[in-house]
Amino acid sequence: MYTPKYYKVTDMEEIKDFISKNSFAILVSTKDGRPIATHLPILFQQESEEYVVTGHMAYGNPQWKTLQASEEILLIIQGPHSYISSSWYEQENVPTWNYQAVHLYGEPTILSQEELIHDLERLLEKYEGHRPQGVLWGTLSQDLLEKELRGIVGFKIKVKEVQAAYKLSQNRNDRDYEAIIENLRVEKDEHSHQMAEVMANRLDNK
Repeated sequence: MYTPKYYKVTDMEEIKDFISKNSFAILVSTKDGRPIATHLPILFQQESEEYVVTGHMAYGNPQWKTLQASEEILLIIQGPHSYISSSWYEQENVPTWNYQAVHLYGEPTILSQEELIHDLERLLEKYEGHRPQGVLWGTLSQDLLEKELRGIVGFKIKVKEVQAAYKLSQNRNDRDYEAIIENLRVEKDEHSHQMAEVMANRLDNK
């Protein structure tokens, strides 16, 4: 991923927090020399001194077979993004686009059924654990679980390289930066509002 120095992020705690909040990823591998991709939820965690990603996809999705034959795959995690009008700047310039994105390169393996069950338990706990009547592993019938397990394949990716870019108008002066936030907040799309909050939080944490 092309990452100018203004936008490069290397703080792993910050990257871990970003992935946790934006954990619907795009998994990219190749089949017969052609890139293929699947959109899916992931879990990102640290094991000893390594970072790993786990997830699952439908058994009917042929991409899982490429994971058995691939030495390296790519995961793309996208955060908030928004169009930035140069009419918001003090001086003449061209429009641009702000965004947050993380690319993870790593070595994939297929999970055993025991590992897959453990991963699904953690996934349900993350998204259902706070709900009054959350759907957790132990609340589902054995028949349903056995049926669903036959229809999915779990994977684990040992992360070898992390690339992170947050393009948040860091190259603009303070007046332009604050003007961008103000204008994003009055735009009519949710992406612009999300970007405004990201940029405002960055300003607060300086």
